[in-house]
Amino acid sequence: MNFFIIIQARMTSTRLPGKVMLPLCGKPALEIMLERLKKFKKNVIIATTDDGTEKQIVDLCKKLDVKYYQGDTNNVLSRYYEAAVKFDAKNETIIVRCTSDCPLIDPDIVQSVINTYQNGSIDHITASGFPRGLDAEAFSFSLLQEAFLNATKDYEKEHVTPYIYLTNKEKFKLAQFNSDKDASKFRITLDEQEDYLAIKEIYKKFNCNTSFNYNELLSVLEENKYIYELNAHIEQKKLKE
Repeated sequence: MNFFIIIQARMTSTRLPGKVMLPLCGKPALEIMLERLKKFKKNVIIATTDDGTEKQIVDLCKKLDVKYYQGDTNNVLSRYYEAAVKFDAKNETIIVRCTSDCPLIDPDIVQSVINTYQNGSIDHITASGFPRGLDAEAFSFSLLQEAFLNATKDYEKEHVTPYIYLTNKEKFKLAQFNSDKDASKFRITLDEQEDYLAIKEIYKKFNCNTSFNYNELLSVLEENKYIYELNAHIEQKKLKE
């Protein structure tokens, strides 16, 4: 199966600058995320920026022997496309989109998204009903190329896939890989200081072991209401239309 997991990562987050390199269990948060995805190491590409702020990210990729690409800071769509091209993606190559603010990402969910995409006659699939911070989407390189060549709106370029699932939702066959239980109220993404506190608490519960599965994670979230309350008030950033 030919696929790339492309993870966008930058140091210039407006709400929590340098968040991907914040210490988590004695390592940068991005390294913890990569540990969670270690079974996919040869398929991972870090798509970072070329604005001069990305040295720590590049150095980490070199240290861990992870593929990386440096591209436009704001046009993340071009960064994805050019990263895929650099590593010889073909039309049928599956592109999995993840973001670096997900240090609790679940490899089994990512694998299920890939499998469901591969086994169905669909153009785009996204994980749905899981806590925010376990996000994953899959689509073909040929569709990524179409978006790259035709997207015109700023939010289509900043968020990579709105051209597919929003602008052209009638054109493409869209699908979801749904959680058995709706857990979307939980927020475990890394965007704000309160998110950072919540994520650190979760890893404390696992004694900084990165090998837990989704059901174990969900049990921690359900059994520790105080973690949910740390960042429940934060509103997710909206698409800028």
